[in-house]
Amino acid sequence: MNIGIFSGSFNPVHIGHLALANYLCEYEGLDQVWFMVSPRNPLKEVDELMDDSLRLKLVQLAVEGYPKFWVSDFEFRLPRPSYTVHTLDELRRAYPQHVFHLIIGSDNWLLFPRWRESERILATTPLIIYPRPGYPVDPQTLPPTVRMTSAPVFEISSTFIRQAIAEGRDIRYFLHPRVYEALCKEDNRAVSQAE
Repeated sequence: MNIGIFSGSFNPVHIGHLALANYLCEYEGLDQVWFMVSPRNPLKEVDELMDDSLRLKLVQLAVEGYPKFWVSDFEFRLPRPSYTVHTLDELRRAYPQHVFHLIIGSDNWLLFPRWRESERILATTPLIIYPRPGYPVDPQTLPPTVRMTSAPVFEISSTFIRQAIAEGRDIRYFLHPRVYEALCKEDNRAVSQAE
């Protein structure tokens, strides 16, 4: 199968993530998208992250019921910090029957030369770049193993979601209903523990 690896913090997962993955399955020839929840991104501060198990649980709630989505804690068992090149190596070893495609945003594509062993990733793994506002990519400049998708652009970020929740805003339509419900419970639990 052609498997899209959508790796990220998902801090938390929101409808932008889900709609993009849905588009890639239905329009870009992927049989499945695996949401690879990262325990720690080497380019992010650790204290910005919600608890690993909570982020994983929220993605599980969000993808339940759609057979083309799968959530994975594969990186939780790998040495930290987690680097994409090592994850891809281990995935190919564990699932030699699949062809893995790495899904990244155009913002990350512009940072791609900073990634660990970025040239080896390009040599071994097809990449799908999705558009992010403010980070244009010229498709004519892409290497042969990299393609740009014409997926709709979603101007939603996990940072926006976290800020809105911290401000007590009702943003239920930016999140899968089960994710919103779980985050409200977490928020109420945190408030009651602080009292």
